[in-house]
Amino acid sequence: MDIQEITESVEKESVVLRQIMAEIEKVVVGQRNLMERMLIGLLCDGHLLLEGLPGLAKTTAVKTLASTIRTTFQRIQFTPDLLPADILGTQVYRPDTATFEIKKGPIFHNIILADEINRAPAKVQSALLEAMQEKQVTIGGETFLLDSPFLVLATQNPIEQEGTYPLPEAQIDRFMLKIRVNYPTAVEEKEIMERVNRGVFENVSGVVDVSRIESATQVMRSIHMEEKITDYIVNISRATRNPEEFGLDLGPMISYGASPRASIWLGQAARAHAFLNGRGYVTPQDVKSMAPDVLRHRIILSYEAEAEGKVTDDLISILLERIEVP
Repeated sequence: MDIQEITESVEKESVVLRQIMAEIEKVVVGQRNLMERMLIGLLCDGHLLLEGLPGLAKTTAVKTLASTIRTTFQRIQFTPDLLPADILGTQVYRPDTATFEIKKGPIFHNIILADEINRAPAKVQSALLEAMQEKQVTIGGETFLLDSPFLVLATQNPIEQEGTYPLPEAQIDRFMLKIRVNYPTAVEEKEIMERVNRGVFENVSGVVDVSRIESATQVMRSIHMEEKITDYIVNISRATRNPEEFGLDLGPMISYGASPRASIWLGQAARAHAFLNGRGYVTPQDVKSMAPDVLRHRIILSYEAEAEGKVTDDLISILLERIEVP
C-alpha cells in the first residue's frame, strides 16, 4: 500500500480507539497523556508501568480501560506477604486420586492490573518474568500458554515511599513504557470534586471486541517508516550506551544504557503515535514524543549523576537535543 492508502486505513481503524477513549473519559478526568499511552500499549501489545503518588487515578484508569474491552480482567494487589504461587498458581494434592492437580492463578487472564507492584519483594515480582516475555507460565514442570492478548499494566509508587522495593532490572526492561502520572490541573481537580460530590459515576460498557483491536494493530504495523527514521531510533538507543561516539559528555552519568528492546519498542511506539494522530507515516516528532516513556526505565544512572540530583529525563532531553534529527 502507498502512504495515502495506509492513511485511509488508519482513519478507518482509529474509530475503535476513539470509542475506547470516549468511554474512559466518562470516568477519568484529565490525564490525557496517560490515556494515550495506555492506548499505545494496547495497540503494540506492550506491558506498561505507571508511576505516581497515591490518589492520581492510576488504578481507576487501568480498570476503566479493561472495562471497555470485551475480554477478561484480573486485579492482583501486590503486598509484602504475597507468594509467587499466589500469582501463577500451584500444584494441589488430591488424596482421593493420589495425584497432583494444577490450580491456575490469577495470571491466566487477558489484562492484568498488577497494583502497587513494588510493594512485593523481588521473588514475587520475578514470577512475572516468563509470563511477560514468553506469554507462558510454568507450574510444576508443565508449561501453559497464556491467552492473547496478554497485557500487564502495573502501578507503582515512587521508590522513596515507605514500604517499597525496587523492581529487578530484568523485569523493568520488559515493560514497553514507563509512564509518569502527574497531579491534575486546578480545573480538572475541581471537576473531580464536583463529580464525587454529586455521586455521578457513569457505567463503562464493553464497546470493543479483541478482534477489532487486532485489526487496528495490523494497520498500525503497516505504517510507513523511512530508513533514516529507523537509523535515528538506533542512534538514540546507542547514544545511551556509547555517548562519546555521538560527541556527548554523558559517559560518567550513565552506568548502563538502554538494551536493544528500547529500539524495538521505540519503533513500535512511534508507529502507534502516528496512528493516534491519523497519519500513515512516522515523523521524527513521533520518535521524540515517545522516547522519554520508552527510555526512562532503561537507563541506569551512575552514583555521580544521582549525587548531582540528575534524573533520567534530564539525560533523555540532552540526547534528543544533541542527536542529529533526519
